[in-house]
Amino acid sequence: MAAFTAADVKTLREKTGAGMMDAKKALEETNGDIEAAVDALRAKGLATAQKKSSRTAAEGLVGVAVSGTQGVAVEVNSETDFVAKNEQFQDFVRKATEVALTLGSNDVDALKSAAYPDGGTVSDKLTDNVATIGENQQIRRIKNVSVAQGLVIPYMHNAQAPGLGKIGVLVALESEAGADVLEPLGKQLAMHIAAAFPQALDADSLDAEVIARERKIAAEKAAESGKPADVQEKMVDGAVKKFAKENALLSQLFVMDNKTAIADVVAQAGKAAGTSIVLKDYVRFQLGEGIEKEVTDFAAEVAAAVAG
Repeated sequence: MAAFTAADVKTLREKTGAGMMDAKKALEETNGDIEAAVDALRAKGLATAQKKSSRTAAEGLVGVAVSGTQGVAVEVNSETDFVAKNEQFQDFVRKATEVALTLGSNDVDALKSAAYPDGGTVSDKLTDNVATIGENQQIRRIKNVSVAQGLVIPYMHNAQAPGLGKIGVLVALESEAGADVLEPLGKQLAMHIAAAFPQALDADSLDAEVIARERKIAAEKAAESGKPADVQEKMVDGAVKKFAKENALLSQLFVMDNKTAIADVVAQAGKAAGTSIVLKDYVRFQLGEGIEKEVTDFAAEVAAAVAG
């Protein structure tokens, strides 16, 4: 006669998120001892996590959290979009983001080593999630922003849950103005950032390699024109200047009217409030940007899985 009941299997599944057959087998191996079965599943999960760590994780969620003058964005990746809808995964991203906010660090390893609210470390919980959810999951990046005085305003485009989604934005506004002025301004700027995808705050902050690449492309186009060298040089300078203007946040045209530069939008808001407002920094995390997704043959993948 089995040393455990169907209720024990249910309890173990709720504790670990493991499948029914895995939970049943673990109870059989531990003679019905639920805590021992939890440990057995975790032990097996560690091996599973190592095996799954080579899989491409380009889905998942971006989390944002703020506390007054400080804010943080964290990207946590998974293999499939299904995991992003998993309550266990969402809870992890939310809590890991809150831990990142208290740390104030952009170091992923520091976050993984930090204490997790439910016990252990963030890394321990991540490993448990890999074991119980059954997919590779990785904390990919973190960015904190802060101001000495003012407000950090969060925005999540198409949020899947409060503070969680696929495009997370933070806007850091430094000012003596109150929240009644900064919050609506920050929200509009954040919506612009989500839509316009600036690459840096200002032209001087654009990546030098990106500018060099644009200059090379512009030079090739100018050479094809057959115009004199001095004219080509002006064409190249003009093209690079146009690229910088379109990709630096402060010089981008506000998406709400497509004619006012963001720097002027901020200045006008400060003038109306009777004080200065400075757009100090921003964050725009789009899920999976820059990750090369693996293209797989689904039929072949199923066949391989059946073959063992």
